This record gives sequence, C-alpha cells and structure tokens, in this order.
Amino acid sequence: MGTIVITLAAAYGAAAGLALPRAAYRLSVQPGEPWRGSCPDGHPLRGWLGPARCGPGGSAGPRHGPRAGRAAGVTAAACAALAAAAGPRPETAVFVALAPVLVLLALVDLAVHRLPDVLTLPLAAACTALLGAAALLPGAAGSWRLALLGGLALGASYLLLFLINPAGMGLGDVKLALALGVALGWYGWGVWAAGAFLGLLYGAVYGLGLLLSGRAGRDQGFAFGPFMAAGALTGVLLGGFGA
Repeated sequence: MGTIVITLAAAYGAAAGLALPRAAYRLSVQPGEPWRGSCPDGHPLRGWLGPARCGPGGSAGPRHGPRAGRAAGVTAAACAALAAAAGPRPETAVFVALAPVLVLLALVDLAVHRLPDVLTLPLAAACTALLGAAALLPGAAGSWRLALLGGLALGASYLLLFLINPAGMGLGDVKLALALGVALGWYGWGVWAAGAFLGLLYGAVYGLGLLLSGRAGRDQGFAFGPFMAAGALTGVLLGGFGA
C-alpha cells in the first residue's frame, strides 16, 4: 500500500511540475505590473499551465521560463517524500496536493523576489480547510486545532520580523508563513518549532555563503520563500515519520 501511495504521489508531482513553467513565467512580474500575457517574442500565451516557450500558444520555440524537467523533478521528489513520510493517511492527500503550489511560489520568488498574494492567501485558506476535512476522517494523525494555532503563530512571528527589519523580510513571506505554520502545526509544536527554525537556518546559511563568496553584499536581498518552504517540508517529513 505504501509503495502505491508513493508512486501515485510521485506521478502526480511530475505531472504537476511539468505544468508549472508557464504559470511561473506569467506570475514573475514586479508588484503593480499585470501578469504576463505573451512570450518575449510577442506571441500570446493561452492559459496558465504548460511549457513556457516562444511560439503560438507558448508551446514551441526557445524556452523563456523555468525548465520543465527540473520543476517536474523537484515536485515529484517533494510529493514522493511527503507520501513516504505520512503514509496512507488523510493528511497525505492534502500535503501532496498542495506541494506544487509551493514549488510554483519558489519559482516566482527566485525569478523576481516576490510571493504573489494570488498564491499565498489561497494556499493558506486551502491548507486550513483541507486539513480540517482530513481531521474528520479516520486515520488522521494530526490536530486541526494545533494547525490553526501554528498558522497564527508562524504568521505573527514573521510579521514581527518584518516590522523589525522591513528590508530583510517581505509581506509575501508573512503570508506564506500562514500556510506553512498550519502544515507544521498539524503534527504538534515540536514539528512546528523544527520547521520554523530550519527555514530560518537554511536561509541564513545561504545568505552567509553569498557573503563569503562575494556574490552579494550585506544589504542585498535574496529570495527567502524557497528556504521557508524547504524548512517546512523538512518539519512535515519529520512529523510524518514520527506520527
């Protein structure tokens, strides 16, 4: 049963990852700018899912967005790991279903250092609602009440960091923290603390590496969303294996 769940999760992740490049390209704009509606050569883009290439419909010609193979590999690996950790439990479907949204957010953040509200806020709402439904099903290994408290706590923590240092933390990170806190809180405060700490640690190590290598100065920012997501993923994996 476990092997089947992992295989299905990996297949879903790969398929979802292949569909992300066009959405990532269209969403990778600066605040206040409209979502992209055409490729760099001026061809109109139809829809939001699929490859990001120049040509009629955005399906032919040179690539201008993230690599589809890389996005598929990362998404498949994340979904398979979540399925292996949580097993055949109701929450597994929630975590696996929402993982591609986190990958999409990471792609956009890496491109333009922005986490769009159109993704972060629905993600928080969906994670909260779906885990609430999962909690009603037999076999669930978490607590919806703790998930709610975890979302509020992590969102408040990142809001405090933003107020202390607005140049080092964006409001998009605060909104993303709501969803990540809900996911981490599901398995309890120990998992919540581990995931929150690891997200900060991963980002700090990367930032230090940039400084030591001379690729960035002290005042130069970088995309922090991917490290928040990686920390939360690690925490949820620990929680799933320990449940």
